[in-house]
Amino acid sequence: MSQLFHPRSNAIARGSIAAVVLGALAAGLIAYGVQTSSYATYAGVVREQPVPFSHEHHVGGLGIDCRYCHDSVTQSSFAGLPATKVCMTCHSQLWTNAAILAPVRESWRTGTPLAWTRVHSLPGYVYFDHSIHVAKGVGCTTCHGPVDRMPLMYQAATLQMRWCLDCHRDPAKYLRPREDVFSTTYAPPADQERLGPELAERYHVRDVQSLTNCSTCHR
Repeated sequence: MSQLFHPRSNAIARGSIAAVVLGALAAGLIAYGVQTSSYATYAGVVREQPVPFSHEHHVGGLGIDCRYCHDSVTQSSFAGLPATKVCMTCHSQLWTNAAILAPVRESWRTGTPLAWTRVHSLPGYVYFDHSIHVAKGVGCTTCHGPVDRMPLMYQAATLQMRWCLDCHRDPAKYLRPREDVFSTTYAPPADQERLGPELAERYHVRDVQSLTNCSTCHR
């Protein structure tokens, strides 16, 4: 009776199965890498703006409070982008002929708002409220990173769901006193494990189950 398969058929079959498994694993790793890379998340990517505004200079150097430009952050879901009149409060007197500020002067002259590009932009199916986070003791730099050391603004975190859930599952790790929410130099104290639960109790951040409920962020 003639042999139907070549003697090396078993080896070829095993090699083929191994190649398929390894190929699927490699494809999964590549997909995960792309999903978590700055290509997909925009983390670390500087967005082009009509004026190259430096937070390092204005916040770190001059000490301007976040709320001066983002004036709705304590009352609204949206932190707000600065109107031209906010810029002109200073720049009608300072650097009045600087070429870099020409778009600001043109906006003021024509009444056409500056078209700032949002750096932190969430999908439409995600609900986020700045005011509630501020009220509960979540600091600006906790989410936005060291803005006082950013010559040009970029997104510090991935903004992916796992990043949000890391805080929502154990918020006490990230809370700070309300008076320090807008501080860019605040550092968690050595006794954060004691202070965090104390602040969570004080600011009524108790129901962790509701914080991780889908409908909290997806409405």
